[in-house]
Order: sequence, then C-alpha cells, then structure tokens
Amino acid sequence: MIIGIGIDVVHVHRLERWQAIPGLLERYFHPEELAVVRDRGKEAVLSLAARFAAKEAFGKALGTGLSGIVLKDIMVLNRHNGRPEIHVFGTALAALQRSGTERVHVSLTHEQDNAIALVMLEGASGGIS
Repeated sequence: MIIGIGIDVVHVHRLERWQAIPGLLERYFHPEELAVVRDRGKEAVLSLAARFAAKEAFGKALGTGLSGIVLKDIMVLNRHNGRPEIHVFGTALAALQRSGTERVHVSLTHEQDNAIALVMLEGASGGIS
C-alpha cells in the first residue's frame, strides 16, 4: 500500500550558489553523499540538486514535511547500476518508522537548470487507499 508520494524540483543555480558558502553543503548533505558527488566534477552540482530535491520530496511523501528532520540524516546514493536509493538515519529514520513505511522508492532526473525527484513510501497498511 502506498503510504505517501512526494515530488520536488530544485533549480541547479541554487546549489551553485550554495557551493560558494563555506559549510553550507555539509549542513544539508551526509558526508558520504558529498564525497561521492564531489567525484563527479562538473556534474556534481546536478547531482547535489537532484539529491536535495529527493530530501524535500521525502518530507512531502511523509506528509509532515521536514519539520524536525535533520537533512543530512537523509542520504541519497546510487547502486552499482546507477539506481538511486535513500538511506535514513537518526531523525529521518524515526520519522520513517512512525509512518509505517517498509520500503522507499526514489527517482531522480536533471536537465540543464532543473533537478526533479519523486519519492514513494510503501507499507503494509495505513496509507492512501
């Protein structure tokens, strides 16, 4: 059963500006997430924008927004085949457990100026009917 669905769009220029502010990316992104993304060179800003959109979409899928969730407690990484996955810790894990979610699905895309993410939360019961 679907617990919730969230979608978000982020303008890539926003993340370009954030890169120039010392410590800002570390505030919003998990250290492992940043390490992987920074290895992508010029494509890094696109990956950061898509991952930030996924964090926002995650909050929307929960139906509570990101209130009380530390954004770096949500980490988006790609599997060996490129498929993105959301890993949660701390505050994000607690929110996910309260929602009854058993599985998180995420899709990312980016094109020039925009990055978009869709997150779907799936559980056994209590969701959208």
